[in-house]
Amino acid sequence: MFTGIVEELGRVVAVERLPDEAARLVVAGPQVTDDARVGDSIAVNGVCLTAVTVADGAFSADVMGETLRRSSLGRLAIGDSVNLERPMTADGRFGGHIVQGHVDGMGRIRARRPSEHWEVVEIDLPPDLARYVVEKGSITVDGVSLTVVEVVDGDQPWFSVSLIPTTLAATTLGTRRVGDAVNLEVDVIAKYVERLMAARA
Repeated sequence: MFTGIVEELGRVVAVERLPDEAARLVVAGPQVTDDARVGDSIAVNGVCLTAVTVADGAFSADVMGETLRRSSLGRLAIGDSVNLERPMTADGRFGGHIVQGHVDGMGRIRARRPSEHWEVVEIDLPPDLARYVVEKGSITVDGVSLTVVEVVDGDQPWFSVSLIPTTLAATTLGTRRVGDAVNLEVDVIAKYVERLMAARA
């Protein structure tokens, strides 16, 4: 389990295409690999991946075709920056919210509105995920735990978040442009509540 607090901006150093539409990523991340071992989980742009190798401040991970289709990892290229986070430890601080590293879908940045102290970012939301997103609720965008500012329903629903300078500087969200795809994970509690209510009905 993760909390959506990015520890490090990593860098993609290799992308190898594998059979069955899979891929192997090699990512440099000295901080997250400092105590990592083969088999450990590391979140890459919000996607929980398993370290296949760990050496010299980098790790490799195999990504199946389903993950490449459902997330933006299939668009990564050598040199791209990625948000990295190790799993939460039992004695760690719960800084963000419950994040599984299971991407629900992709959104697309529709607008950015900078100001002196923060920047408002609007993100298109897949219609089938809109019911899980609420004002002042939590959502994970490219692995970053954020608070929803506004939700707008319609044929193309969207939501907005406000990014402080630290988030802009320490994550990939500072360099995402209008039109870029981002990984979204909605609050898992909302999905469990929906399932339980449907069973009772």
